Amino acid sequence: MKFTVFLIVSIVFTKSHLTRAEIGSWEMFLFISGLISFFWVTGIIQSLLPLYHRNRTFRRLGDNGSGKSPEIFNAFILLCLFSLLFFGLGHAIKNNFSVFHFTGNVPYINLLLLYLLLSNPVCLIEYIYLLNNRSYRIFQYGVYTFSAQLLMVIVPVILGKGIIWSIYGLLAVTGVRWIWLLILLRRYTEMKISYEFMKEHLYLGIPLILTSLISGSAQYTDGVIVSAVYRDPGWFAWFRYGAKEFPLVLMLANGLSNAMLPEFSTRQMMKESLAKIKMKSKRLMHICFPATMVVMLLARWIYPRMFTPEFQKSADVFLIYSLLVIPRLVFPQTIIVGRKKTNVTLVASILELAVNIPLSLLLIKLNHNIVGVALATFVVYLMGKIFLVGYLWIKMKIKPSEYIPVRIYLLYSTLLTLVFVLIDHRIIDIH
Repeated sequence: MKFTVFLIVSIVFTKSHLTRAEIGSWEMFLFISGLISFFWVTGIIQSLLPLYHRNRTFRRLGDNGSGKSPEIFNAFILLCLFSLLFFGLGHAIKNNFSVFHFTGNVPYINLLLLYLLLSNPVCLIEYIYLLNNRSYRIFQYGVYTFSAQLLMVIVPVILGKGIIWSIYGLLAVTGVRWIWLLILLRRYTEMKISYEFMKEHLYLGIPLILTSLISGSAQYTDGVIVSAVYRDPGWFAWFRYGAKEFPLVLMLANGLSNAMLPEFSTRQMMKESLAKIKMKSKRLMHICFPATMVVMLLARWIYPRMFTPEFQKSADVFLIYSLLVIPRLVFPQTIIVGRKKTNVTLVASILELAVNIPLSLLLIKLNHNIVGVALATFVVYLMGKIFLVGYLWIKMKIKPSEYIPVRIYLLYSTLLTLVFVLIDHRIIDIH
């Protein structure tokens, strides 16, 4: 739903009175708010999942407990504290921060910092439902809030207003989500602050926070490189519109990974959990690989029609990002984080960062332009997954075949690579 809403917003913006530079400012607003917060939100949430009902502070291992959860409430407190910290830091440096090589031109900086303060704690909503086995409530929550967000963001632009009114709409919906969150906290959590649990939570979460900070995700690391090299909101808009993984793959893979994290938190169910993630990832492969091939075939035809002809360049970036389905559908990180060995993912992220930036700059220099940045991302992401698979095999004695349907995976990966080569060399050219 989130992807669909922002896709519709992108389409409406490109066909409205807004210039490409104004669209670039909107994209930069969202980009910076995510860049400043994605790493600690990811670390806090992912470390909460294996700790839920399985921690030293509130419950002994194996005791599922009952009643309301103090773990979720303390995770909420941590999210609020981090939000306040980065809100304060943002205000302290806001006059010395720049994008596109112009000091002080960060779009709508005060609204951006307010959005940063308010938007991150509400990420906990869907995980409260997840941990309480209320997955259907996640769907209902998404329908209500994302429908409201779509209207609040696009209606001002349709009426001829400026981008700032869309930002006001984004903030208004965030306010509604805060009310929703407070209701859930009262219903599902025990409002008991525990410094011991927060220490336990951060002990597990800090390596995950550092992992996300160092490696980032493809969109953040690449976005920083593109904005630094090209220093032009127009080029940034081109890149951002293409730098999107196929959403079906991203959502299903992340959903499976997060849902399986608690399953690996105990040794007793390890064998069954490995078989379960193998079976579920095989199902995803049968869906995601064929769907990705179809989308890749149509990408160069879709982009100029969905947006405008000047966004044709974005299609080439999207084609390479689509290849991320290959490493995305392997889940060694789920097992490693579930077993609370988060330092290993930190090492993998350092290796990725060490390769990503120089490789991106090299490929840009070799006249690959913004496509080179996307290609470097694919290489380093694949390298990181190979490292984690190797760690499980060598150090934890878990063979790839125990959690990966190897034959199906290799077959689909080969077919997808072949389709990409045919499209890239315009042997197959649908436009």
